[in-house]
Amino acid sequence: MDELSFKVAEKPFPGARAARLHLIGVDHQMAALIARIGQCGLRMETRREPFESLVRAIAHQQLHARAAEAMLGRLVARSGGAFPSPEALLALDDAGYRACGFSAGKTAAMRAVSEARRAGIVPTRRQAQRLSDAELVARLIPLRGIGVWTVEMLLIFTLGRPDVLPIDDFGVREGYRRIKGLAVQPKPRALAEATQAWRPYRSFASWYLWRAADEPRPKVAVRDLV
Repeated sequence: MDELSFKVAEKPFPGARAARLHLIGVDHQMAALIARIGQCGLRMETRREPFESLVRAIAHQQLHARAAEAMLGRLVARSGGAFPSPEALLALDDAGYRACGFSAGKTAAMRAVSEARRAGIVPTRRQAQRLSDAELVARLIPLRGIGVWTVEMLLIFTLGRPDVLPIDDFGVREGYRRIKGLAVQPKPRALAEATQAWRPYRSFASWYLWRAADEPRPKVAVRDLV
């Protein structure tokens, strides 16, 4: 999945130069990729609260980005142009969610996240800064509609954590397969073990792997297939 559909870019990640130099120094295939792609374009949304990011992530699940954004636009319009608060989402009835285009499953997940924010389980941005990546994953994945990948996207694109590698992400695994010349994608655990040298800059590495996965495949001449 293209991570750019998950968020609105606002501010470049700090430490991009140090990350680039580190990755070049520890992995020559990554170095070749960086030479092709250039500077890292990783961005973070510095003003978005974790609650909003999670609700937006639920909207995007299994939908084209344009459809999800249209639905979110209708939801925001119902709240007078501002992103709705947990209380507003809990007060919205089923018909209101349906009018925005949300399924029953997405409605239930948004309500669950809203309840969790009111209970303090979903932290504020300031509170999240005091929690480790592992603590945030453990706290949030029990919520309905929230999996590890969703929390990893929150860590990268909302909170700006520099060392997150979404090992279950298709694009990350495909990008790794391509730069390493592998016949098949690595299993998630194998990928995690093989990329330890990229620490503490694996969020930057993930961005480059997404770019690698998007690179055009080389054309194969007919004579090469005979």
